[in-house]
Amino acid sequence: MAYARKLADGQSCRIHIHDIATGAGTLVHASSTVLFEAPNWAADGTLVLNGDGLLWTLAADGSGAPRPVPLEGIPELNNDHVLAPDGKTVHLSADDGHTYTGSLSGGPVRRVTHAERRHFLHGISPDGATLAYVGVEPGDWTTASLWTIGADGAGDGPLTVGGGPDDGPEYTPDGAWIYFNTERFSTAPGHAQIARIRPGGGDPEQLTFDDRVNWFPHLAPDGEHAVYLSYPPGTEGHPADQPVELRLVRRDDWGSPRTVVALDGGQGTINVNSWSPDSRRFAYVDYPVMT
Repeated sequence: MAYARKLADGQSCRIHIHDIATGAGTLVHASSTVLFEAPNWAADGTLVLNGDGLLWTLAADGSGAPRPVPLEGIPELNNDHVLAPDGKTVHLSADDGHTYTGSLSGGPVRRVTHAERRHFLHGISPDGATLAYVGVEPGDWTTASLWTIGADGAGDGPLTVGGGPDDGPEYTPDGAWIYFNTERFSTAPGHAQIARIRPGGGDPEQLTFDDRVNWFPHLAPDGEHAVYLSYPPGTEGHPADQPVELRLVRRDDWGSPRTVVALDGGQGTINVNSWSPDSRRFAYVDYPVMT
């Protein structure tokens, strides 16, 4: 059975680069056939995305066409994947609910997770030794909580318990915190806000306090800025094809976000960290319907 998202009639998928210093946006690729999602930005200037259940690479300057990565022995991909610090390894979530590790050059993959829960990968520690993921018991999204596991598959354990759902865990560049979005601070269904927690556990600290629904915080490599996805009030989950905003904050100034891009998107737009290595730009995807 195929699970990969597809473009609707008249819809386009567009991959952009946003420069935070100038505010300029650059369109680097548009497709009317493949629905690309979740760009990462590798140290060599390559964007890594998923689309049609496959992993793809694309030059960040838009030169050339997207190229599929010939991974072997992995089911269709979910849109959650992270790049290891070595610049050669990619960790991936697949639609069977498990996490795998492979090479960006292709070839066989290794399965990392084995528990019956579903695993949605989002973060990797700065030393590459530990993965942060969302664990969901089969058929019950209300159980979504944060977990960590060794990149070698050892030491699988919960970071948050009860009170969620939680999603989008991502380590800070210095490894001191894991940032994420959560519903645990609100009684309104779906009202996710940005929070952070120490990698060793403890009480989460709420960072955003507005009426919008905030998802997927991504910190720049230098730690000076973060970008996150903001939905209209009342949104539940992180659906596709919504009027959303990308909001930028400076270090530890989460009370003063600035909307830098308004777009048609949501799911797939910025699910994983897409900052450039120089911390000046980030990649994102929108999905307009052409009229």
